[in-house]
Parts: sequence; structure tokens; C-alpha cells
Amino acid sequence: MTTAPDEPAAAPSPRSRVHASPVVRHLLLAAGFVAVGLGVAGVFLPVLPTTPFMLLAAACFARSSPRFHRWLLGHRTFGPIVGEWERHRAIPWRTKLWAIALMSATLAASIVFFVMNPWVQGGLAGMGVALAIWLYRIPSRDRPARGR
Repeated sequence: MTTAPDEPAAAPSPRSRVHASPVVRHLLLAAGFVAVGLGVAGVFLPVLPTTPFMLLAAACFARSSPRFHRWLLGHRTFGPIVGEWERHRAIPWRTKLWAIALMSATLAASIVFFVMNPWVQGGLAGMGVALAIWLYRIPSRDRPARGR
């Protein structure tokens, strides 16, 4: 990509600085691909959350491969979520609600049908509530206005 002679080149974002060590770059690249794989699996499996894995992949790619970072940002499905996070540190409102709902349903099914120890059930429930509160508190720029 080139810029016009009278147009200054954009400064690289501190988040997209490539790491100096080739070993670290390769490890980050591998971690990014693992995160993308888990994120794609999360589209089909409600047990795995897609958004955090895609954000992790974007962070890994930003430090290891500008090419794959641009690919993820330009992806039709995952790009808008990653871009919203990188630009504004926000998660779209609808994505946040879906994540909380699916996480709650998955944890509820696990607690009721698969986990028999009451202490573990309580721990899962507490972890789910804490995670839902944390996720709810992340800003959403597109949140609808509250009705009176």
C-alpha cells in the first residue's frame, strides 16, 4: 500500500509491532493459529467461546505476522469484532449478550447433568457469575439506549 506524496505515512500501531526474535515470532504465530482453530470450533461448540480466542489470535498475529493480522481484521465474520476491540476496547452489544447467554446455558447444563459434587457445582456457578459480570462490564459502543 502506498501513500500519496503529500500524505504522511501512518505510524505503526504499538499493538501491531512485530517482535524482534524469530523464535518468539514463530511461537506467537503458532499460538495465533491454535487460537483461530479454537475460535472456529467455538462457533459450532457452545462450550468454547469464539470471541476471546479470536482476540487472542489477533494479539498473537499483531506481534508475529502483519499479513495474518490483516487477514483476521479483514475476515467477514471475525474482523468486525476484532477491529472493534482493537480500536475502542469494546465488544459489540449483541456479541456480548450471546456470549453470556451461551456460557450460562452451558454452565447450567454442566452443573445440572454432569457435575455431582456440590462444591464443584457451586464453584462453577460462582465462576460463571463472575465471568458474566466481567463480560457485561466491558464497554459496548453500540448498546441501545435504556427506555424509561
